[in-house]
Amino acid sequence: MRIISGIYGHRRFQVPASFGARPTTDFAKENIFNVLANLTDFDGLDALDLFAGTGSISFELLSRGCRQVTAVERTSAHAGFIEKVAKELKTDALRLIRGDVFRYLNAAPKGGFDFIFADPPYALPELPDLPSLILERGLLREGGILVMEHSKQNDFSALLAFRQHRAYGAVNFSIFI
Repeated sequence: MRIISGIYGHRRFQVPASFGARPTTDFAKENIFNVLANLTDFDGLDALDLFAGTGSISFELLSRGCRQVTAVERTSAHAGFIEKVAKELKTDALRLIRGDVFRYLNAAPKGGFDFIFADPPYALPELPDLPSLILERGLLREGGILVMEHSKQNDFSALLAFRQHRAYGAVNFSIFI
């Protein structure tokens, strides 16, 4: 796992081979963050990383200046890895929630985040409904951005808040504002 840019830029962390997570590729991550850099300034934002996996997106957000990142990850080994990397980076700006994303979403503060990134397992049955659930719960502050990573089989363009779709190889992103 590589942090692309910012204060932790170019740092690499070895993800255990036993992890079943499908981390966002460096190529896709670099490209989507180039797009996002034209939409927002991450400096001082409060962000939420759902299905955090290895924490790659969480650490990229922290590196780019987010004030606080809340990472939600259910798998204990993955959460432990995220905690380990946070300690290595000596950051206290990461808030790790070890638990189920949907349970967290039901209890999360309304208007609590400027930026939300969701990278659910592509086979997750609830994946098609996830953007609507997040948006209807009102978790984003005004002017906030939601990015959803998904497979090419998903099309969210009919949703009112949908702004654009980006594809980098097999990795697809939908951006909602």
